[in-house]
Amino acid sequence: MIAIVDYQMGNLRSVQKAFEQVGCEAILTNRISDLKNAHRVVLPGVGAFPDAMTEINRRDLADPLRELIRSGKPFLGICLGLQLLFETSQEIKTSQGLGIFGGEVRKFELGPKYKVPHMGWNQIHFDQDSPLLKDVAPQSYVYFVHSYYVQPKDPEVVALSSQHGHKFCAAAARDNVFATQFHPEKSQAVGLQIIKNFANWDA
Repeated sequence: MIAIVDYQMGNLRSVQKAFEQVGCEAILTNRISDLKNAHRVVLPGVGAFPDAMTEINRRDLADPLRELIRSGKPFLGICLGLQLLFETSQEIKTSQGLGIFGGEVRKFELGPKYKVPHMGWNQIHFDQDSPLLKDVAPQSYVYFVHSYYVQPKDPEVVALSSQHGHKFCAAAARDNVFATQFHPEKSQAVGLQIIKNFANWDA
C-alpha cells in the first residue's frame, strides 16, 4: 500500500490518480497508523512552507514522518514536499522544516528576463544515479511551478538539477528518500515513469 500524506495542502487527488494510472493503489490519509502500515509514503504539497508546517504540526505528523524516514521506508516528496524536508525556509518568514536534509529554501531573486514563479516545462540533468530514474532519459522535460528552490548543504544529495536564471536542485535523494521540485503527476510520460519506479522501489 502507498500512503499519500493528507495535510490539506495542494491537489492530493492528482497525485493519487497518477499512481492509479500506473496500476497502484494509493490512499490519502493523515492517520499515523496508516502511514506506519504503508509500504511507501508520499509527501506532496502546493502552497506556502509555513502554512504547510503549521498543518503538519497541528496533526502531530512531524515526528512520525521523521521516524518513517529513519526506518528506511521508501519516501517520495513532491514540490513543497521536497522543500519541507529541509531545515529552514525563508518563505514569508524563517520557518523550521523537517530537517531530513541540511540546507534551506530560498526565493528566486532574478532579473526581469526570468519570470517568478518558475512555471512550465524545463529540462532536468542527472547529477546522480537512482532507481527512480530508470527509463528516464537525460535532458527530459518536466513540469515546474515554484517561486522557491532548495539549497542543500551537501551537494551530494542533488539527484537532478535544472536551470532558471541559475542552476538549482530539481530533485534531492539519499538512501530511502527521493524528492522532486517538479510535479511528476503533471509531467506526462516522464513523470509517470518516476511514479512507477517509486511504486516498485525497494529502497
